[in-house]
Amino acid sequence: MTYAKPLPEPDPDSAPFWAGTREHRLMLQKCGGCGRFRFPSQRLCPHCHSPEAEWVQASGNGTVFSWIVVRHPVPREVYGQDVPYVVALIALDEGVRMPSNIVGCAPEDVTPGMAVTVQFDDVTPDVTLPRFKPGRA
Repeated sequence: MTYAKPLPEPDPDSAPFWAGTREHRLMLQKCGGCGRFRFPSQRLCPHCHSPEAEWVQASGNGTVFSWIVVRHPVPREVYGQDVPYVVALIALDEGVRMPSNIVGCAPEDVTPGMAVTVQFDDVTPDVTLPRFKPGRA
C-alpha cells in the first residue's frame, strides 16, 4: 500500500497510542496520581506531576471544539486531491482534546459541539490513523 502523506513516527511516549490505533482502539494515558487523562502522552502528569500512568481504551466519542477547512493545500502535490478537508480539535469525552480530521460529511456541515466518533483508517500495514465522523458509537 502506498501512502504519500507524512506518517507519524512513534517515540517511547506515543508508541502505545499508535499500537492501539493499529488494533482500532483509541488508547489514552490515565494518570495514576489524580486519575485525569493525558493527551498527548507524556512522562509527568500536567496536573499533579505524577509519573504514574496506565493506558486505557477511550470511548472514541467527543465533540468538535474548533476546526478549519483547508481549501489551499500545501504542498499541493501531496494534499491537492483532498481539498476541501477539515482539520479539527476534538474534545474527547475523557476530557482531553485531540487534533484530527472530520470525515463523512461536507465541510460546511461541521458545527461547534457536533457529536463525533472515531473511525480508524489503515493507511499502511503499520500505521492506522484515527479520524472522526459525525455521530456517536
